[in-house]
Amino acid sequence: MSAAPFRNRLTEQLGITVPVLSAPMGWVARAPLVAAVSEAGGLGLVPGSLDLATIEADLAEVRSLTDRPFGVNIPIAFAQDPAIVGLIADAGVRFVTTSAGSPARFIEPLKEIGVTVFHVVPTLATAEKAIAAGVDGLVVEGSEGGGFKNPAEVSTMVLVPLLADRFDVPIVAAGGIADGRTMLAAMVLGAEGVQMGTRMLASRESSVHAAVKDAILGASEADTFMLNRTVGRPMRVLRTATSELADGQDVRPLLARITETYHDGDLDASLLQAGQVAGRIDSLETVAEILREAVASFDARLHELVRGRTVDA
Repeated sequence: MSAAPFRNRLTEQLGITVPVLSAPMGWVARAPLVAAVSEAGGLGLVPGSLDLATIEADLAEVRSLTDRPFGVNIPIAFAQDPAIVGLIADAGVRFVTTSAGSPARFIEPLKEIGVTVFHVVPTLATAEKAIAAGVDGLVVEGSEGGGFKNPAEVSTMVLVPLLADRFDVPIVAAGGIADGRTMLAAMVLGAEGVQMGTRMLASRESSVHAAVKDAILGASEADTFMLNRTVGRPMRVLRTATSELADGQDVRPLLARITETYHDGDLDASLLQAGQVAGRIDSLETVAEILREAVASFDARLHELVRGRTVDA
């Protein structure tokens, strides 16, 4: 028995060989990273949170770097212009994830241009609304992942099987996923693929400054926390002097300086969004190495479980 090649609804829908998506991290998931994930058999996602000119340039660069499928994320609360749908059509993109709001107004125009749409959901209630709106699948995001989060704080371990039992659509698990072991766990819970964010941030193709990658490599499992847990929009970030002082405050001025952290390496200038899984990442690898090791580990762990059950039987 072999775990690879993978074949399920997700791989068939997206035309990929490894059911791994890269998180569409703004100012992190630039064209080299997105293309590298797709080239390695997964699916890279271009962040749609930036300005249209940057998104258009990223789409063109990704297309020049790979002929494999890739996608786009539309964060509805932050997308700066609905014309992004036109850019997606012009780039020939066939997969979109929507997030941070109701996908309802984007479903029809995206379906009209032949796009498969998954919506990012943090709770059962948001999943029910997304399914009712007509999405094709779900990215089920637990609270242990980095970035903006729902105040409900439901973990991946609880959320994935809950939604897998309720809805007959492909599920991508996000939050706490970094390798083959966690990918296997997600699939046992009912997912058909996974999304990696923090693991991809700490890759060689990631566009962030070396100081940011070093901060992830040096982090423990307890070095992130939920900023603004009870006010504003909660966000999981790396614990720094700046982030601790910002807790309970308006973080928009800090977010306006995000490139000073991600591009210049000033960890105190802004907020470094990262997941708890940073505590499990201790090496800087290429995307190809990350996916190759994930598949090998998935296969090895699955065989160990099967052999153990056979022996016990």
